[in-house]
Order: sequence, then structure tokens, then C-alpha cells
Amino acid sequence: MKLTVKLLDIANRGVLLHSTDAQNIRVRDGDRVQIADETAGISVQAHVDTTSSLIEPGVIGVYRPLNATLAASEGTPVEVRSAERPPSLSYIKKKMDGGRFTKDETLEIVKDIVNDSLSPGEITAYVTASYINGLDMDEVEYLTRAMVETGERLQFTRHPVVDKHSIGGVPGNKITLLIVPIIAASGLRIPKTSSRAITGAGGTADLMEVLAPVSFPAAEVQKMTEKVGGAIVWGGATNIAPADDKIITYEYPFRIDARGQMIASVMAKKFAVGADIVVIDIPVGRNTKIATPQEGRKLAREFIELGERLGMRVECALSYGESLVGHTIGPNLEVHEALAVLEGATEPNSLIQKSLSIAGIALEMAGKAAYGQGFDMAADLLRSGKALEKMRQIIEVQGGDPTVKAEDIVPGEYRFDVRAPQDGYVIELNNSALVTLARLAGSPYDHGAGLDIHAKKGTRVRKGDPIFTIYADREWRLERAIEVGRVLMPVVVEGMVLERIPPERWV
Repeated sequence: MKLTVKLLDIANRGVLLHSTDAQNIRVRDGDRVQIADETAGISVQAHVDTTSSLIEPGVIGVYRPLNATLAASEGTPVEVRSAERPPSLSYIKKKMDGGRFTKDETLEIVKDIVNDSLSPGEITAYVTASYINGLDMDEVEYLTRAMVETGERLQFTRHPVVDKHSIGGVPGNKITLLIVPIIAASGLRIPKTSSRAITGAGGTADLMEVLAPVSFPAAEVQKMTEKVGGAIVWGGATNIAPADDKIITYEYPFRIDARGQMIASVMAKKFAVGADIVVIDIPVGRNTKIATPQEGRKLAREFIELGERLGMRVECALSYGESLVGHTIGPNLEVHEALAVLEGATEPNSLIQKSLSIAGIALEMAGKAAYGQGFDMAADLLRSGKALEKMRQIIEVQGGDPTVKAEDIVPGEYRFDVRAPQDGYVIELNNSALVTLARLAGSPYDHGAGLDIHAKKGTRVRKGDPIFTIYADREWRLERAIEVGRVLMPVVVEGMVLERIPPERWV
């Protein structure tokens, strides 16, 4: 059927057909059509939306992303016919039924994800099937290699190249803002590509965006790293393992981080940036992704095995995950805390100790420090101001203000103090509930939103003492966080006597 192009400025890769035309072509919502501009010699495939009122019969609405390939002008005549479903859908169905992906099937699925050949619903089906039925180590390797193959790669002439990753699950885990400048200040290269928040209140890319732009092509990331030794950028803008951020988009609404996909996601980005040495932080504890040390060790072995398959040296650190890192949750609050440490602050101890420990492992693996001496070397680089100077260089090379100070980064203007209901000790701080409150307050999209924790687990408080403060950039978000917080009760304060149990004769 011959139809006339109408360009639609909508961020969807499909096309819009009048329901009458769709019926004539024998397609409906979710089916596919082939669109051919015979004059230009360009043909593309797209999935279909239908309408009975937004466009007229004889017109095909072409969404903006699709037209980046079709390159049609308003009013261009095109040939439109129904198209076959991609084979990758049958592979996804096989996984839904409990089967295994082959190497070729995985590559086909990842190519279709990267090329936007799969609809949002079809990608969601892939994510869900992989989450429910899991991926074995062969499937994880296939997925990792396919993610790398379908994107760009960095090629450094000087090695070793270092990278690190925290699997998440603990709020306030801002250690990358300390580790990257420490590693770079030692003379090593660390091109850190990071994700935005999936289940948390602020991914590393969300935090770094407070200080400088984070969206750069892969070639620019390589140049910046070669110039100053390190970079902290958003992986979604680099075209490095591009399928990963597309998959994350469909994990996000469900707050899931499927184990096999998570391992592949982490290692694909390390492999693609040319990393030789990788340190993985695995927080362990209740309300984290990894509940027990036994489960953490199993995950560590999987990371190490995949690293061996890919030719990378990987070490993992099981870290304490029962409490947040530092005292803050949310972009501005966390960045303020990290900058203050770089500037010489000696608190919070949890942030400093964890950052120096992870950085120390990397320094030892790279041969910069003897075994057992990495922590002290990292501490020297921090105390001497060399890490701060390197962070300023990283901020500047990414287009930020290198003179920025911690005091310049302020939280949202709306605040509410949550106070102790009685004298006693904080015996419970529920990480997941705290993250929920931070997100309700607007984090990570509103940079000023988040929580400042004044009393962590084990702290003695008196009735009326502030336990934590909720910040928000918008008043209605603060009110919503307060409302839900009264139901969640993320903090429990008790006296030393938890319960009195008298003899039955006294009852």
C-alpha cells in the first residue's frame, strides 16, 4: 500500500497507521510493517500503533527515532507492507518456557534490542523470562559478549586499565566519587562508566551529574581518560554495551535487577572499556540484594569465573550492607559528603574506610602497592590532597567547575525532621524503606531531594532528637514522603529493655 509520510515528534521507534489502513494491510497494534522509500532506496521495519482519529487514511505517522534511519520528508510517498516477526521472539518464548539461549540466539536478541527492532512489551518479556528462569554461566557469557559486540570499545595503549563496580543494594554508596580520583592519582587509568539509579535513590551517574556533564561518546571518554587518568560518565550515552541501558529501562519499573543480566551488565562494560583489573563491591546484609555471606561468595565466584573467561583479573569484596554508607542518600547530599572527604573531612568513617579498602585492593592488583599495603597507599593519596586535585581535573575535563566546593552543594529547600519518639537506641534503620522515602521526595531526578541520617543503628537518642531529615525540591513531594513514611516506619527506637514478661500469676 502506498502511504504518505507525516512526521511525528514522539520518542518511539514505531509508526502510526489509521485503523482502516492497518486493516487493509492486515496488521494490528504490536505487529510489524516494512516501510520502503523506493526513490531513496531505504527500507526499514517498525512495529505498529493504530488510531482512528490522530491521522487520516492514506497517511503513515513516522516517529522521530525511526525517521533517523528512514530520513523521509513530510509528504514523502512510501510503500508499506506487513512484515514477519523477528526470529528473536521465538527465542524469548523458549526462555519463557524454561529453555536455554544459545550464543547465536543471544546475539540475535541483543542486536534486535540495540536496533529497536523489538517493542517495549517484547523487551519486557525478555527481561521477565530471564529474571524468572535465570541464566546459567554460559548464557551470561553469551550475553556479555553480545553486549560488547553490538557497541563501541575503548582501546588503550598503556596498561593496566582499572575499573570497579558496586552491585548496589545499599543506599548512599557514593564510594566511586572517592575511588576514581584515588586510583587516577596513583598514575593508573580508570574510565568509569556508570549507570543511573535502577532500584536506588541515586546511581553514580546521577551523582556525578551534580558536578559535571556525564553524557559523552566513547571516543571522548577515552580522550578524557588518557588526559587526566580517569572519568566518571553515564554508560548510556557512550554506545558502550548499549543494550545494557535499554534493558535497564525495562527493569526499572519493576525494581528488578536479574542476577544473570546484572553480572553480564557489569562485566560487559568492564570488558568494553578495556579493563584488565576489576574490583567488585558486593554489599551483604538484610534488605540488600545479597542477604548472606554465603550468597555473596557464590556471586563473587561467578564474577571471577566470567572474568577468567573474558581474560580479566577480577577480585570481589564482601562489604557490610546492614547500614547505609555515610549519612546521606540523594544526589546533592551524597556529593556534598564525598567532596567534604576529598577536602579533608575525617567523617563519615564508613564512607572513608570502604572507599580506601576497595581502592587499596585495586592498587595491590595493579602492582602499585604490596599485598596488604594498598589501604595505606590509598589513604596517603587522599590525605595528601592528590585525590582532590585529580577529582578537580576530572570535573574540569568533563565540563564542570573545578573550583566547586562541598559547601556549594546544598539540599532541597523543603525539609522535615523525623524525631525520636522516646529515649533509647536506634535498633533498626530499614535501608529499603529509606530509599523509598528518598525516591518519593524526588531523588534522583530532583538533585536536592534525599535524606540526611543523623542517628544510625546503635546510636543513643533522647525523645525529640532528630533521627533523619527528609529534603525535597518540591513541597508536594515532601508531603508525600512524610505521609508514606508514617506507614513505613523505617526507624525503630527502643530502650534497653525491649519487653517485660511477668509470671502468669501476675498477669
